[in-house]
Amino acid sequence: MFITTCDSVPGRQMEVLGLVRGNVVTSKHIGRDVMAGFKSIAGGEIKSYTDMMNEGRAIAEQRMIQEAEALGANGIVAMRYAGSTVMEGTQEMLAYGTAVRLS
Repeated sequence: MFITTCDSVPGRQMEVLGLVRGNVVTSKHIGRDVMAGFKSIAGGEIKSYTDMMNEGRAIAEQRMIQEAEALGANGIVAMRYAGSTVMEGTQEMLAYGTAVRLS
């Protein structure tokens, strides 16, 4: 699957198939919260949260790819990520873009 943040692929014809998206909601656990509290006092990266966000992006992207494949796409253009807090202690990660058939 070809994925780009560009709106088009130079030198390639595109058939637009539609919007595709994938999302996941993850939550913190008590161990991460305790370590985050210490890090917020001392400063520095909170690696467990970084790992949680990276994992969330990977899951959301894979779900977006599955939607695109179901439409018969071989590419996704204008791909973006978005994140938001759903409720206290949770984070939603959304991956979205336009599914296309490149020739």
